[in-house]
Amino acid sequence: MTVGGIFCDLQKTFCCVNHNILLMKLEFYGITGITYKLIKSYLGGRHQRVVLNNHSSSLCSNWGEITHGVPQGSILGPLLFLLYSNDLLQITNDNSKSVLFVDDTSIIVTNPNPTNFENSVNKIFQHINEWFHTNLLSVSLDKTHYMQFVIKNSSLIDFNIMRGNKKIVNICNTKFLGLTLDNTLSWKTHIDTIIPKLSSASFAMRLVKPFLSQDSLRMVYYSYFHSIMTYGLIFWGNSHYSSIIFRLQKRIIRIIVGIKGRDSCREYFKKLKILPLQCQYILSLLLFVKYITSILGLNRTSINQYPTC
Repeated sequence: MTVGGIFCDLQKTFCCVNHNILLMKLEFYGITGITYKLIKSYLGGRHQRVVLNNHSSSLCSNWGEITHGVPQGSILGPLLFLLYSNDLLQITNDNSKSVLFVDDTSIIVTNPNPTNFENSVNKIFQHINEWFHTNLLSVSLDKTHYMQFVIKNSSLIDFNIMRGNKKIVNICNTKFLGLTLDNTLSWKTHIDTIIPKLSSASFAMRLVKPFLSQDSLRMVYYSYFHSIMTYGLIFWGNSHYSSIIFRLQKRIIRIIVGIKGRDSCREYFKKLKILPLQCQYILSLLLFVKYITSILGLNRTSINQYPTC
């Protein structure tokens, strides 16, 4: 089975949303009446101009009405863009799946035949570009990449993914939603990326330790170290490379409590009420399963008939 993904980079995504197209899509989705008028009023009536200042005088352009874009930094901005791009999902087929998260657009393609795989990827990529062109969005081909997922010690197949005369670059790793994916899903690249950040957190903890109480140091740990360590943990927590992160966690615990580098910190995890990395990984999985079962409306008996507590 050949598996690959196209990671699209859109140019000035939020700024290019056409108001007329967006309003037509809102009507199609059944948003009418007062709600439709409120959103139309929210988008319309905005103007902008350019002002050039120098020491002696200033020049101003005429006021122009804004007909594109959703206000960035607003609560409605990402939601309106999701509604704008929602029908992109319809261009995929049985061998592909779209992954949309606001302006991050990725397509995962699978096919048991390598030749058919290349044809399928090129066909889907063509349809994606046609959809972007129709909706007045543009793809940055220089920043759009293709990655083939393989098992370890397997050779990559040199596929030609084209857009016109432009070949899409084949990469071995990419950053996606804050996680660094590599083509073997070993998570080594991602862990290598967060190691310097966690090391910086340990160094900062060592600097502030003489001036803060243990409770304050614990707060610093959660805000500066824990937040980085636990991001995406359910994906990479089972990788054998995660042992490096656990060593860094033990290092910062030793800094907090003031013990030597070779002293055991098992009891200090309990004292500080901080979960070791492996326990935090299990907790993250359990919370994720609980969340999914609540979303799908499942209960324990519908999953299995064995007591779990």
